[in-house]
Amino acid sequence: MSEMLSEEIKKFLPHRYPFLLVDRVLECVPGERLTAIKNVTVTEPFFQGHFPQIAIMPGVLIIEALAQATGLLGFRTMSETPRDDLLYMLVGVDKVRFKRQVIPGDQLMLKVNLEKKSRSIWKFTCEATVDGELVTTADMLCAATEKE
Repeated sequence: MSEMLSEEIKKFLPHRYPFLLVDRVLECVPGERLTAIKNVTVTEPFFQGHFPQIAIMPGVLIIEALAQATGLLGFRTMSETPRDDLLYMLVGVDKVRFKRQVIPGDQLMLKVNLEKKSRSIWKFTCEATVDGELVTTADMLCAATEKE
């Protein structure tokens, strides 16, 4: 079980500001689960154009944050060190439900569980919460492929 700070997260994910949506990993059990956080601030660039009078984090970005968390769990499960020749892609999202809005000042808790791995396809169950209240649930399929 290991914590990861932003500099280590950037070693595993190719995303950078403003699209890196995982601020810290609180727990990672390779092959099982990962818990991470995204601190939602009023200065997020998407708030300028997404309901500017009522700042709400776009649902697709909550899904993206969860997908990035699955990427971290996938990479940590495959190897302790990042590989430049490997690309980890989101290939499917099922059973998505949004239960609550996410606004500036919220701390989005991202929880992903590895349910199954079949060849290069990984299946995860995911949930995002704020203050223990369910925000989003989804099942995600991801694939690890070697870059050409």
